[in-house]
Amino acid sequence: MIDFFVRFADVVMNRYKDKVKYWMTFNEINNQANGSERLHNWTNSAVQIKDGENAEEIIYQASLNELIASSKVVKLGHKINSDFQIGCMMAYVPVYPYSCKPEDMLASVKAMNERFFYNDIHARGEIPAYALNEWKRKQYHIDYSEEELQSLREGTVDYIGFSYYMSRTVAEENGEIVTKKNPYVKASNWGWQIDPIGLRYTMNVVYQRYNLPLFIVENGFGEYDKVEENGEIHDDYRISYMKEHIIQMKKAVEEDGVDLLGYTPWGIIDIVSFGTGEMEKRYGFIYVDKDNAGNGTLKRSEKKSFGWYQQVIASNGEEL
Repeated sequence: MIDFFVRFADVVMNRYKDKVKYWMTFNEINNQANGSERLHNWTNSAVQIKDGENAEEIIYQASLNELIASSKVVKLGHKINSDFQIGCMMAYVPVYPYSCKPEDMLASVKAMNERFFYNDIHARGEIPAYALNEWKRKQYHIDYSEEELQSLREGTVDYIGFSYYMSRTVAEENGEIVTKKNPYVKASNWGWQIDPIGLRYTMNVVYQRYNLPLFIVENGFGEYDKVEENGEIHDDYRISYMKEHIIQMKKAVEEDGVDLLGYTPWGIIDIVSFGTGEMEKRYGFIYVDKDNAGNGTLKRSEKKSFGWYQQVIASNGEEL
């Protein structure tokens, strides 16, 4: 399977070697962390966990195979075109402790390690000690060779791409890590914590951990949109969300010294939401006339945010 992926990447990179400079090997590869979400196990690794199987162990193996494949593609890509910038793409959800209680703090560290596992290998080229120790402690049998470890060392990424939508808060209860509602931030209708400062925090943590350029490749707000009688869609909540996040992004660059390659929103046009399968959880600047039941004309209309983001692009973020 690793060789199949490398062959696929070889064909694509050679085909577009003079047209595309920035590449990412896998999209949000860390969503499958710990194997607890069947949806992500399937969409990330095409794995279906059977009854009685250890999901975490299986996903660790699948993930490592993907990370090995990524390292081989990075090395290959640099041979195809030395100007290529090849990165990874992570779903970053910073995890805060619910309180200053040491147990909660440690719970947040452990929860973040599940996400850092992927980046630590992508960027540092080695399996982190906390993962190796976990495999030994839980008696997981993760298969890899010395040759594959060498591939990890030789195929580290050039930059860190990531999505950012929200933060998460956790506490330790009876030895378990449990998610808590953060009393200091608001949440969307789907319970996603709206936390612009969390983006600046994430940029600082990730940049200081790896000292690699960052690329924000997804950031947006999923919400119900209402079409007025005159056809207008006043999605000021989306404008507010993105404006506040861009402000914090700029602070991370200008005040904190983070090296940022760029910012791209999610998304331009309404599509079915991956996580919930809903059409009515809308992210786009362009409204699509279709509801959750499939009713509608598919007519497209500009939302208020469309013109606003045009202005943002034209001014390179100076006019928000």
